Amino acid sequence: MTAHSTARPAPFSRSDYKTLGLAALGGALEIYDFIIFVFFALTLSQLFFPPEMPEWLRLLQSFGIFVTGYLARPLGGILMAHFADRLGRKKVFSLSILMMALPCLLIGIMPTYAQIGYFAPLLLLALRILQGAAVGGEVPSAWVFVAEHAPAGHRGYALGFLQAGLTFGYLIGALTATCLAQVFTPAEVLDYAWRYPFLLGGVFGVIGVWLRRWLSETPVFMAMEAQREARVELPLRTVLRDHRLAMLPAMLLTCVLTSAVVVFVVITPTMMQKTFGMTAGHTFALSALGIVFLNIGCVIAGRLVDRIGAWRTVMLYSLLLPLGIGLLYSCLISGGDWVGLAYAIAGLCCGVVGAVPSVMVGLFPARIRVSGISFTYNIAYAAWASVTPLLLIGLMPWSPWICVMFCGVMGVVGVVSAAYFGSRMPRAEQCPMAGTA
Repeated sequence: MTAHSTARPAPFSRSDYKTLGLAALGGALEIYDFIIFVFFALTLSQLFFPPEMPEWLRLLQSFGIFVTGYLARPLGGILMAHFADRLGRKKVFSLSILMMALPCLLIGIMPTYAQIGYFAPLLLLALRILQGAAVGGEVPSAWVFVAEHAPAGHRGYALGFLQAGLTFGYLIGALTATCLAQVFTPAEVLDYAWRYPFLLGGVFGVIGVWLRRWLSETPVFMAMEAQREARVELPLRTVLRDHRLAMLPAMLLTCVLTSAVVVFVVITPTMMQKTFGMTAGHTFALSALGIVFLNIGCVIAGRLVDRIGAWRTVMLYSLLLPLGIGLLYSCLISGGDWVGLAYAIAGLCCGVVGAVPSVMVGLFPARIRVSGISFTYNIAYAAWASVTPLLLIGLMPWSPWICVMFCGVMGVVGVVSAAYFGSRMPRAEQCPMAGTA
């Protein structure tokens, strides 16, 4: 089956929607646990570092701890992917959410710098490392799990919907931060209310583990298990030996996806407060609006994948990314009244987040698919997401257009990568989804 097949794909069944919905919802809860940190980066910088430290340095160190979670992704992702390819997608898919929720709960009850001194940021760092390892296993496992369950002709939509579910975790975080800013004063948030979102994350983790009990193993893995293909050798060794060509486009497109998320979700809300002088409540509300349209953009991108192909869709959205971010920052810099509309349009233009997974799952055969995606995705994501926020924050005083220029460069990377590799490698839609891949 290809995206250009004349045969009409079979529609999603009720079971398909159940699997997709449970996977997306569980992923949203797990991403909330990981991303809620960034919405309270300013608050945490005041709580976990010496008060005599300059404010800019505290914020930088707080973001440093945040990005450490990205650095931990490769190790956790590689280990969890190994077992996902050998023991089953579902087992690892359920374990990752538990590994994410427990550190989130512990952050909500841990002492601050005022109580235990420098042990506080060190403990916070250790918990972020655990969360990074968990999310490193979550995302690749989720992509493969959903792709291998998706009916023929609907893989792009399924992965786009899943990405919308994962980014819905960002929305839950933004809405939670907005509610806290409305209900509590800044002094109350700094005193005790900052703990509530992290405690809520622990509850979400329990719900996520319960939800994933109802998921079934993917048909592809079950077929491989029946043929004893799942345990031939170390999956990562096979990736590094036989699939090096697929690793380069996977890493480059991961950098494009990462750039969209970092700029739109991580950097912009913080800069709206620090650089453009917006209140926390207004910032979080606008961020929530933008993420709603990011969710919609991911689903639209998935639909386009099924219609025109994954590589072409990535190329299109690589062009749209700098245009959307440019519109948003032009409104922020000019101080206009259309920031909300610009945020919504920018969210739609970040649909590359929903298109890249369809390329990724088609680059590697089924028996090493999780390991191949996890290794390339997490290595690239860790390197890129650990450097990019600090670099952009550091350069923002030089020019408020720095995020736009950065997205322009990454848009070129996406277009060139899709044009070059899309014509030289098997189309993602044509790559087998069965155990015979």
